[in-house]
Amino acid sequence: MKLDPSILDDTEKLNLALRSLYLRHGFTRFRMGKFEKYDLYMQNKDFLISDNIITFTDTNGVLMALKPDVTLSIIKSRRDVPGTLQKICYNENVYRVSKGAGCFRELMQAGVECIGSVDERCVGETLLLAAESLALCAPEYVLSVSHLDILRSFVESVSDSASVRRRILKCVSEKNLHGISGICRDEGIAWSKAEALRALLGLYGTPESVMPRLRELCAGRALDAELAHLDSVLSVPLGAGLGGRVRLDFSSVSNMNYYNGVLFKGFIEGVPDSVLSGGQYDKLMRRMGSRSNAVGFAVYLDMLERLSDMEAVVPAFAEE
Repeated sequence: MKLDPSILDDTEKLNLALRSLYLRHGFTRFRMGKFEKYDLYMQNKDFLISDNIITFTDTNGVLMALKPDVTLSIIKSRRDVPGTLQKICYNENVYRVSKGAGCFRELMQAGVECIGSVDERCVGETLLLAAESLALCAPEYVLSVSHLDILRSFVESVSDSASVRRRILKCVSEKNLHGISGICRDEGIAWSKAEALRALLGLYGTPESVMPRLRELCAGRALDAELAHLDSVLSVPLGAGLGGRVRLDFSSVSNMNYYNGVLFKGFIEGVPDSVLSGGQYDKLMRRMGSRSNAVGFAVYLDMLERLSDMEAVVPAFAEE
């Protein structure tokens, strides 16, 4: 049955366009209910964008939650199958505090997860798919890429203290070099120990312009494998001619207890915050008892509502 685009608003049209894109790339649609046991989110609350969760007690006395996240439900619902790769996409509503509104809202979200035998090629193809998703959102976009294992090495060289590292990472995410300087001063750390980190955070630009300088900074740090991994992953979007849309930016940070390797965020003209976020989350898989590796991303459609004149993207849709 064909859908009539005239009855849909711009966000719904984009949601359908993203779904069509993911299905064409061989992803299988994941459907879930509105509720999950609250324990799932309580045990992984640091993974969530916000720890504000709407809860209620079910008739059997179990504390339930309106789902604020899709990834955790996908991981919970699957089993490890060695040697296989599951490619899952979703278009789901989640329930959390919206960055724009500052209150609880039902938010439309689209995304993909690749779980199982995830190799460098798979991570690269996920980056390429993220770029294609951004292109559907707006003609002007940038995909910002970081590598958490490289960033971790530089942060660890500043201090052995876990609490100090957490504070430094918070400053990194805020692009706050003065804050890092203040931490070094307060902790009696020589500013010279943070000079390499400061240089890393000063790198920004296309992979072609940044990678040579990054290799120089990483010399002597036993990061050859991480640099090779980043090179291999970036080769996929660059090979598709999207090098001008990709930026290396090591100020992109997520919780290192859950994420590893490549991390990325998507930005479009007219929206001040990221509208897409993703990365490798092998560590989350281990925390949830899985031996599989994983990479994925989500498109935050509520952020796109900030666009005053969102361009409609209405290919020929077939209702799944």
